[in-house]
Amino acid sequence: MKNDKAETTNRRVFIQRSAGVGAVTALSGLPTGQPAAAEPSGKKTKVGVIGCGSVSRKYLPHLKSCPFVELVSTCDIIPQRSKTAAAQYKVPNHYPHIDKMLAGAAFDLLVDLTDMQEHYRLNKQALEAGKHVWSEKPMANDLAGGQELLDLAKKKGVHIWGAPTVVMSPQFHFMAKTLREGKLGRVAAAHASYGNAGPGWSSFFYDKNGGSMPDLGVYNLMTLTGLFGPARSVVAMLSIITPTRNIRGKGRTKVEAEDNAMVLMDHGDGVISHMQCGFNYHKGGHHAATNNSHHTISITATGGSMYLAGYDWAPHGVDLALRAQGNKMQRHVDAKNTNIFPRTGLYGDGYSWQQGASHVAECLATGKQPEVSAEHALHVIEIMNAARESQRTGKRIAIKSRFTLTAVKGP
Repeated sequence: MKNDKAETTNRRVFIQRSAGVGAVTALSGLPTGQPAAAEPSGKKTKVGVIGCGSVSRKYLPHLKSCPFVELVSTCDIIPQRSKTAAAQYKVPNHYPHIDKMLAGAAFDLLVDLTDMQEHYRLNKQALEAGKHVWSEKPMANDLAGGQELLDLAKKKGVHIWGAPTVVMSPQFHFMAKTLREGKLGRVAAAHASYGNAGPGWSSFFYDKNGGSMPDLGVYNLMTLTGLFGPARSVVAMLSIITPTRNIRGKGRTKVEAEDNAMVLMDHGDGVISHMQCGFNYHKGGHHAATNNSHHTISITATGGSMYLAGYDWAPHGVDLALRAQGNKMQRHVDAKNTNIFPRTGLYGDGYSWQQGASHVAECLATGKQPEVSAEHALHVIEIMNAARESQRTGKRIAIKSRFTLTAVKGP
């Protein structure tokens, strides 16, 4: 009973504390108490981008539009991609290898957009060179590697952050505020789902250390733990439904990582959440599916229910039904309001999933507190590792890492 009481207290404290304006994450490494920067100060963060594939076509325009960013260099192991990206976005330097990039034009922040299996190695090399790092998800393939990166950043006096940025959306803030204010009563359960038919343009999604969890499930895991606090333990079932995939330029390729996942998390205080993801989902059409407005996250509580419309990385709104109001469903934070939904996907034009690198660049330039944390990203990595261990052993796996959420703002 003593442990149950402690978990109850810890989860409630998490929700209360995480809601404070300007709450600070320990590993952001930036000074506390800094005011939010509203206008460009003239200082810019020099940025180098490594990985000039499809994801860079979302990141580079956003970075280019950010008044706190000076794009210094691009890098890709396919030299023509780096050269083309540099020409398109008027970046003065381009390189075919990270060694040449780090030895070339000086920059402050590495933005890592490479294949997920390469993140740990490249992030480590950049940190060793004294660079800050923004990494696409996941920043490392396992908990040990992720912790090593955080420790290395601290040793070098620099910072690392990892995608995704779902805790920054106005829809997430609304959901967190609703929970914090107790409008739903006591939460019992939450469910989140994200899937597609699986990409066909690269095999890294299906190779060892790939899979549907680090590509898709990571978003929901970040949202659920952001709303309900760190997971205390995990039970999971994973499988491979489609054993081979037809990959552009490679033909049939063996699938080595899960393409189907079901993960249960215990958050303490009786709250249980469930995440499912996979590469065998055909609802919603193409890979991006930004136009999907169906409910992808649902929360059930004693005082009502709450639903996220659209994916958490491309949210459309929040539907709320309270018992005290006759369980009538009402839409909040509607994406049709152009003040909260990006019209162009560029800097300052509403929430967009690719804004993380621009956000931390602004924070480095101004001292503003980041709304994302390395500890949170590390916690999600541990959950994914634990899910695989649970599948292998058939056991419930304890989660040790914790984090302090910074993104949830007060009323």
